[in-house]
Amino acid sequence: MVVAMSTAARATDPRLTLDPDLARRLGHRVVDALVERLVELPGLPVGERAGRDEMEARLREPLPEEGCDPERVLETVLHDVLVPGLRVDHPRFFAFVPSPGNPVAVLADALAAGFSVFAGAWLGSPGAAMVETVVLDWLRDVCGLPGGAQGLFVSGGSTANLTALAVALDERAGSERPRAAVYVSDETHSSVERALRVTGVRHVRVLPSDRHQQLVPGDVAAAVPADRAAGRLPACVVATAGTTGTGAVDPLEELREVCDEHGMWLHVDGAYGAAAMLSPHGRARLRGIELADSLTLDPHKWLFQPLEAGCLLVRDGAALERTFSTTAAYLRDAAGAASEVNFSDRGIQLTRQFRALKLWMSLKVYGAAAFRAAVEHGLALAEHAERRLASDPAWEVVTPARLGIVTFRARRAGASPAELDALNAGLPAAALADGFAYLSSHRVQGATALRLCTINPRTTREDVDSTIDRLAALAQGAAHA
Repeated sequence: MVVAMSTAARATDPRLTLDPDLARRLGHRVVDALVERLVELPGLPVGERAGRDEMEARLREPLPEEGCDPERVLETVLHDVLVPGLRVDHPRFFAFVPSPGNPVAVLADALAAGFSVFAGAWLGSPGAAMVETVVLDWLRDVCGLPGGAQGLFVSGGSTANLTALAVALDERAGSERPRAAVYVSDETHSSVERALRVTGVRHVRVLPSDRHQQLVPGDVAAAVPADRAAGRLPACVVATAGTTGTGAVDPLEELREVCDEHGMWLHVDGAYGAAAMLSPHGRARLRGIELADSLTLDPHKWLFQPLEAGCLLVRDGAALERTFSTTAAYLRDAAGAASEVNFSDRGIQLTRQFRALKLWMSLKVYGAAAFRAAVEHGLALAEHAERRLASDPAWEVVTPARLGIVTFRARRAGASPAELDALNAGLPAAALADGFAYLSSHRVQGATALRLCTINPRTTREDVDSTIDRLAALAQGAAHA
């Protein structure tokens, strides 16, 4: 028999629980808020700025000694915590890389948290371990990697790249890591720089990309003999399958040949672009991705999952455990049988969230065909944006639509390069202040370019057209300011 408690008593319950009726009421309010937001999102501003003073006024308080009404706390979260900031799932959010999510995945995250699933060891949750294994095999097959490839889910591309580079250095440098040289381009994601710093790599060759924003295999091949002559050990090439700035894909087949010739590991950062392998158009753009020794991809980008959901696949799956598996007396009982997967042996985390559940549930509910159509929709939107921009003399297309990204610049007759840079650099902030849409910028061949990333499956052609029209008005206003 459940004895009802007062609101105050519930809020200060030392058992840290809630009576069932209150828990249900709170849960219904949360679900209602999520559904309302999904319905209302297209009519909301794409983001709302709030400075530190404003947020201090909203949320600063001493540590509460006594609890208060949980329903009031929830309303504070809904109005003061969650409203300010960028709405990265908004259909007119084109900046950085949107994270559109989907409602099934949101429910999956709630289930994984509510059931306190420990996904570090088979013993903790055989269901979680099996679901993660199945989803990894699905992704492996989509990307064309061989059957021996294994992996794990992590927080995102940054952790996936760090994990991959730790494996690469163990496999190709071992105890000679201080001599290891790693080759990247100036378009390589910043997380790789951080990962190399953390893993202690002192010899990083940052090679200039070509006019297509691609790493040049010949430049890598030319750098290797010089490094060997200087006593370094060429260990790894980091290629990108879908750069964040322009959607460029490095020549993966040619880079594989260079790596094979010189005994180097090929890591492909496909955090953004690898999921496009679901579509025929994407597979054509990503030719050679199946040749990677390790591959990063982020389901919370182009596989439409909520944050956080990153993934790493390694061609020689056993290499993960060679790098990360440890033994400790307190883990003996969780060791399990040889056929049982302990994902804590494949990466940095021992305590792990059940991140794979949301992608598994999403694919089960919607099916791969729906995901494929969503990816194709994002590709088509970028191509539509390119055509629209190219037909308007107010704009200059800088890089064509590639994997859902197009870059462009506002033109202004008689303006100097510096004036055009200033005009274009100011448009993202002007768009955010306007609230209708948001986009980001990038430096392309020494000049500032605007950038649309069109991967949200709920974005329409009308959203793209109206955003370009709104940007044109903002640019014209800035030009006359």
